[in-house]
Amino acid sequence: MGSEKHCFSTFFFYTSSSFCFKLYIFVLVVFVLRACANKLDDEDYEDTMLNRTWVLAPRIHESDVTNILNNLLKGYDNKLRPDIGVRPTMIESDIYVNSIGPVDAINMEYTIDIFFAQSWYDSRLKFNSTMKILILNSNMVGKIWIPDTFFRNSRKSDAHWITTPNRLLRISNKGKILYTLRLTINAECYLQLHDFPMDQHSCPLEFSSYGYPKNEIVYRWKRPSVAIADQRHWRLYQFAFIGLRNTTEVMHTQSGDYVIMTIFFDLSRRMGYFTIQTYIPCSLTVVLSWVSFWINKEAVPARTSLGITTVLTMTTLSTISRKSLPKVSYVTAMDLFVSVCFLFVFAALMEYGTLHYFVSNRKSNKKKKQKSKPSKSPVINVRPGSTLIQVNNIAHLQEHDDYGYECLDGKDCNSFFCCFEECRTGAWRQGRIHIRVTKIDSYSRIFFPTAFGLFNLVYWIAYLYL
Repeated sequence: MGSEKHCFSTFFFYTSSSFCFKLYIFVLVVFVLRACANKLDDEDYEDTMLNRTWVLAPRIHESDVTNILNNLLKGYDNKLRPDIGVRPTMIESDIYVNSIGPVDAINMEYTIDIFFAQSWYDSRLKFNSTMKILILNSNMVGKIWIPDTFFRNSRKSDAHWITTPNRLLRISNKGKILYTLRLTINAECYLQLHDFPMDQHSCPLEFSSYGYPKNEIVYRWKRPSVAIADQRHWRLYQFAFIGLRNTTEVMHTQSGDYVIMTIFFDLSRRMGYFTIQTYIPCSLTVVLSWVSFWINKEAVPARTSLGITTVLTMTTLSTISRKSLPKVSYVTAMDLFVSVCFLFVFAALMEYGTLHYFVSNRKSNKKKKQKSKPSKSPVINVRPGSTLIQVNNIAHLQEHDDYGYECLDGKDCNSFFCCFEECRTGAWRQGRIHIRVTKIDSYSRIFFPTAFGLFNLVYWIAYLYL
């Protein structure tokens, strides 16, 4: 009896020891497996971050997301728009302007870099899940219906594809879809250059549906509709960005009525480049042409070369000023200024030509008369304004050129230029202007600067403030 109890206790001891050991091994294995599972879950969700704030992301396995997408696309026809035959599809649009420029005045177009976003509801893509939004890549874009939006005034449009297509697609559990992409567009902008280079322009960017009329697709602006980036990196070299505005209108065509969305970018031209390259050189050339009024009228080569040089300089400046413009048929503000400067320079050259002609013609007539008169006596009747100089018992008459004593050929007191003696004796008719030919330079020194100053006053007030 004692031996049987001893054997039973021994067996129970070994059995208990074996059971405890197996239980310990089982608990250890379960603990290790649970730790590995937690580590994998942490690695799957350790990058979940929104706006630099850690949030608790729902633990949904990849298979669950795959099942959601498979169920959404089961029987889905991406050739048909949402709510077809029931109601028009409402598409909300907004644009983020990354940069604008440059503006090409020759081709009348401008370049713009934008992020274009569209959102709409598709009831076929609703799903029930703890996930509120599915954030998908561009591979999903071709599997669902996308609006056929195009830019009406674009000449060339490029979508960015490096390193992957710059497209974003998000689907909410209520069926709302957000689709964005990055585009670089060369859009038409017809510039009205009547006030060039003090002109302002509104360059449009138009988009609409290509094939769906108003009763199928309706566009509307999302609030805020347009946002712009930092303007310091924009390439608007000759322009300054003033502001923007957006409009919505309906265009009537033979194929239907289409909703057209338009953004106008208001630009104002900066005058710095044209002031340095055109306005200042033209003004200085005109002032340089006035130097001939202070040069002696007998210095024919000096005054002639100065006049011709200024005329040729103005011709070159007028040609250069047109290179930055398209070949428009109307007169711009710069054309007007350059043309008036050219007229002032040309008038200064013609002033000396007129002066030289009359003075040389009068001198030749004097010489002819002196040769035709016989010499009677050494005593000469001195006219007023002349000086008698006695040299070796011969009286020489020194004429003052400032007095036009001699009558010009074919001229009398009834003409514009009259005999000086007749004018002094009262035969000068009232109402006529008394102009001395030899005083034209003196008159020009006052007339030309005054006229040019008045022109600049009227020109700048008219184009800058009116």
